[in-house]
Amino acid sequence: MKFIKRNIKLASVFLLLVFLVPSCKDFLEEDPQNFVAVSNFYKTEEDAVSAVNAIYGHLNSQSGDTFGGVYHSNFWIAVGLASDEMLNNQVGMTDADQLSNFTYSPQNGIVTDVWKQHYKAISLANIAIEKIPAIDMDAALRTRLVNEAKFLRGLLYFNLERMFGKIPLLLKVEEPLKPTAAEVNDIYTQIITDLTDAEGLPEDQTEGRGRATQGAAKALLAKVYLTRQEYSTAAAKALEVISSGNYALWDDYVDVFKIGNRGGKEAIFSVGFGDAGGKIIFWESGQFHTRLLPNALVKAGITNNTLGWQVPTQALADAYPTGDKRDSVTVFNAFDETVAGTPYNVPFDKYYFRKYWDVTNPDEFTNAKTAQDFPVIRYPDVLLMYAEALNEDNGPTDDAYTYLNMVRHRANLGDVSGLTKDQFRDEVLEQRRLELAAEGHRWFDLVRTGKLETLVPLAKPGVTPQAKHYLFPIPQRERDVNTNLPQNDY
Repeated sequence: MKFIKRNIKLASVFLLLVFLVPSCKDFLEEDPQNFVAVSNFYKTEEDAVSAVNAIYGHLNSQSGDTFGGVYHSNFWIAVGLASDEMLNNQVGMTDADQLSNFTYSPQNGIVTDVWKQHYKAISLANIAIEKIPAIDMDAALRTRLVNEAKFLRGLLYFNLERMFGKIPLLLKVEEPLKPTAAEVNDIYTQIITDLTDAEGLPEDQTEGRGRATQGAAKALLAKVYLTRQEYSTAAAKALEVISSGNYALWDDYVDVFKIGNRGGKEAIFSVGFGDAGGKIIFWESGQFHTRLLPNALVKAGITNNTLGWQVPTQALADAYPTGDKRDSVTVFNAFDETVAGTPYNVPFDKYYFRKYWDVTNPDEFTNAKTAQDFPVIRYPDVLLMYAEALNEDNGPTDDAYTYLNMVRHRANLGDVSGLTKDQFRDEVLEQRRLELAAEGHRWFDLVRTGKLETLVPLAKPGVTPQAKHYLFPIPQRERDVNTNLPQNDY
C-alpha cells in the first residue's frame, strides 16, 4: 500500500496556531508570506483530507522551529535516554547528557522540543476536528477523517500527560493565550473520549499505510487503561485487538524491521517516513540510521552520515539470553557478514542499535536516510499488555502465560511457568525491554511500574533517579510566556 501523500497545506492551517500554542509567536514569524486567509480553506473535501494529512505529516516531517516532527527523533530519544536502555554518545550534546544522567532542567532543549512538537500537532488536530464537520462532503469520509484526528489527538495528549502531568487541555481552534493546566483526570477523560470515538474507524485503511484504524484505537485504549491501573478494562480492550484476527507476529523477529514489511501484519500503528516520488528526502527520512548506526560504517565505506549519537547501555546488550533471536537484530558490536556477495568485517568500539537497519534492501544498506516506519504500537506490545493486565487482575492465569509465551516463542525462548504474581510482572517487564528496545516505551514502562529508581542504577552506575523524575519539568520558555503553567519538581 502507498503511504498517505503529504498533501499537507501547512501554510493554510498554521495561521490558526496563534490561538493555541503559548510559544507560537516565534513560529509564525518564520515566513509570514506563506500564510493565506482562513476563509479560503476548509471548504472542500480536498481541504478536509489535507487538514488531516497535515497532522500525520507533523508526526514525521520537519516542522518550523523544531528539528523534525513528533516521532522524527526527539520524543523517542528523550524517553530512551531517561531510562536504562540508552546512553548519549554525541559529543557536546549537553541536553542529551542531562537526560541520560537525570540532571535535566526546565531549560533542556530536547524536552522543550517534545512539548512544542506535540502541541503543534494537537493544534492541527483541533483544527480538523472543529472545521471538517461543517464541510459539504461525503458523510462517511467526513466521519472517518474526524475520527482519525481524534485518534491522533488522543495519542498526543497521552504522551504529554504521561511526561508532564498537569498540562493545558486545548480542544478548540480559539483558546486563551495563557491557558491554565487541566487536572490529570480531566485530561484522561478527554483522551478516552477521543479514542472511544476513534473505535469507529475502519478495521483496515485502504487509503494507505500509516493511517489510524479501529485496532489502533483499541490498542491505545488498552495502554491508557493499563497506565490508569484499570486492569480488567485494559485486558478487555487488548483482547478485542487480539480477537479481531487482523494482526499476527512475524515468524522471525528480523522480518519486523524489513522495509518491504512496513505496514505489515504486526504493525498496529506506525508513523511512516514515506517515500517522496520514489525518493527518500532528508526531511521525510527518519533519524534511525543517523542517530543509531555507528560512524565506523562510514569509515569502512559502507554507509554515509551514520553518527551513532545514541547507543544501548551495556546492561541492555547483556540482557538478551543465549539463543534469543532479538539479540543480534537489536544490538551489535561488529558488522561481520556477507551482503550481496560482498563480505564485511568491521569491529566497533561499543554496542550500537541495529534493529531499524534493513541490510537486505540496497537503498537502506548504504544510505543513512531511511524510509523505515516508527512503530508506535506493535502486536507484541498488545500481547504483553494483555498478559500483564490479566496478571494484575487475577495473578498469572493460563491465558496470561499463553500470550507472554507467544512473545518468548518468537524470540526462540522456552515457556515460563510456575511464577508468582510478582515474578510474572517482572518477566513481562523484561520481555517488553527486550522486545521493544529503542521504540519509545522503556521510560513509560519504568514509571508505570514504579521501577525507575531501582532499575536505572543497575544499568547506569552512579546515576540515581528519584521520585521527582516520574515527570519531566515543564519547559521554562513556556512558563515565561504563560505564568498560569505549574512546574513539576526537578
